[in-house]
Amino acid sequence: MLTPTNRRSFLKQAATVTATTALLPEVLADTMAKKPFFEISLAEWSLHKALFAKKITNLDFPALAKKEFGIGAVEYVNQFFKDKAQDTAYLNDLLMRCKDNGIKNHLIMIDGEGSLGEIDKAKRDKAVDNHKKWVECANYLGCKTIRVNAYGAGTAEEVAKAAVDGLVTLGEFAKKTGINVIVENHGGFSSNGQWLSGLMKQVGMKNVGTLPDFGNFCIKRKPGQRECEESYDRYQGTQELMPYAKGVSAKTYDFDEQGNCVETDYTRMMKIVKDSGFRGYAGIEYEGDKLDEYEGIKKTKALLERMV
Repeated sequence: MLTPTNRRSFLKQAATVTATTALLPEVLADTMAKKPFFEISLAEWSLHKALFAKKITNLDFPALAKKEFGIGAVEYVNQFFKDKAQDTAYLNDLLMRCKDNGIKNHLIMIDGEGSLGEIDKAKRDKAVDNHKKWVECANYLGCKTIRVNAYGAGTAEEVAKAAVDGLVTLGEFAKKTGINVIVENHGGFSSNGQWLSGLMKQVGMKNVGTLPDFGNFCIKRKPGQRECEESYDRYQGTQELMPYAKGVSAKTYDFDEQGNCVETDYTRMMKIVKDSGFRGYAGIEYEGDKLDEYEGIKKTKALLERMV
């Protein structure tokens, strides 16, 4: 039996517990509100100069991401292990390196396997078949997504019609293993936000989406030059693509003395990303010439961390 003193003590403790419990939803809500709306991943293309120069290999990428840059999620580029998509010994080695370094595999960017927007059906079907091994490779590596291209020679309407067919066909195949197929604004019609978002509406599949790249809105370049002749507004384009985004590519080229990206207003751009309701990875993709790749990656990471 409780004595009067013990009863008072018990009631006081019970009231404290009740009050604390009542506050839990607010505490949890506050914690969730403070959780960043995006996580940082590293796109392998940021190191393309070192990779092409054979200073590093694709197998080195996971350890570099973690030890050099403190990043725990990676985005591969297929051309750096192009003949290894079905090489299980190689893939097991890569997986072991990821495990040893606590790395999560996020996506594989696919180039050189043909375009899903080819008007010629035979070529388009071949492109779809070429991509299937990368869907399987992504699944084997624990990636969630592959990035593809929707190029094609023809009118905007013709290429869109072909790309819908190619994306639906590949999307159906990828759906069996839970892999997403996403299209980047990567030149030509795909760098027109209205065109690419319209394409997504026509496809209408949950596992087919976009990868908005903050810097890839050049629709047409001057012949033989890098200079852009026709471009699409990057902020409008990103806003149009975000409803279908399953990742964003945080492209940077140059920085000012305060560490801000010169060509893109990241405060404005990341507000567009956040306001869309996006929750996912922002992949660092440094592509500048003024800084070495390692320094460019670190500056891009610092910029993204400020956006959080």
